[in-house]
Amino acid sequence: MEFIPTKTIVSSYNENPNWFGINYNMNIYKGCCHGCIYCDSRSSCYQIVDFDRVRIKENAIEIIRKELQSKRKKGVIGTGAMSDPYNPFEGKYKLTRQALKLIDEYRFGIGIATKSNLITRDIDLLKRIQSHSPMIVKMTITTFDDKLCKKIEKNICTSNERFKAIKELSDNNIYTGVLLMPLLPFINDNEENIKNIIRKAYECGAKFVFTYGLGVTLRKNQREYYLEQLRKIFPKENLDKVYMETFGERYENPSPNSTHLWHIFKCECEKYNILYKMEDIINDYKNKYERKQISWF
Repeated sequence: MEFIPTKTIVSSYNENPNWFGINYNMNIYKGCCHGCIYCDSRSSCYQIVDFDRVRIKENAIEIIRKELQSKRKKGVIGTGAMSDPYNPFEGKYKLTRQALKLIDEYRFGIGIATKSNLITRDIDLLKRIQSHSPMIVKMTITTFDDKLCKKIEKNICTSNERFKAIKELSDNNIYTGVLLMPLLPFINDNEENIKNIIRKAYECGAKFVFTYGLGVTLRKNQREYYLEQLRKIFPKENLDKVYMETFGERYENPSPNSTHLWHIFKCECEKYNILYKMEDIINDYKNKYERKQISWF
């Protein structure tokens, strides 16, 4: 394991956060070994050399402690934006777990995005944080089909195992939901996939299912990597050529059926009474804490 020097880990405060009400961002690891073919973090603009190799930010826990001590405003700390906080190395180094202990100690909230069922190891800490501050877990699930999952997300647990993790989190009253994104055109952008994921999310106690764009974003470096993976995984379908003919070099690559799929997505969420609008999700997991703060004054 390589340790890399860093000066700061917890970002500055965001006063008006749109993405799940996240006020701060925190990434202890750099790079990700999950092997998801669609990951935007591989794009050149992020300047992460050798993205598929995980590295640890040196003295991460000491830096996080100092930064939390110096923060004047409490808020929700997000992790998982650029690298999964529950990559396989977390099982050994437990840096995410140590960071959660600090977040609990200094009474911040936490928003976690992951594809790993390792998160269930930390249910005790998540419950402690949720007792005093907003807490939300976003489990990314792109496909209901485990066989397809192992093709496009080859080094992480299956979708079925992630659903089991959602059930365990929900059974412990941890505020948990699904990120149904990205939907890959001509691969998993179909009505059956969306319906199955939302139904299963409901059965596992998920509070929300969120999707955005109903497609995939491709930028420099990531586009080349993605098309190369399509040639390897789907050699008979010629999907790399289909993409270039359909989207060219555009950043946004929406499903050709996006209008119909959005209608299906919306109707299924409403059918199961699952939240799907960003504003509603933020209000639902944050409001009771804001009401408590008002009552204190």
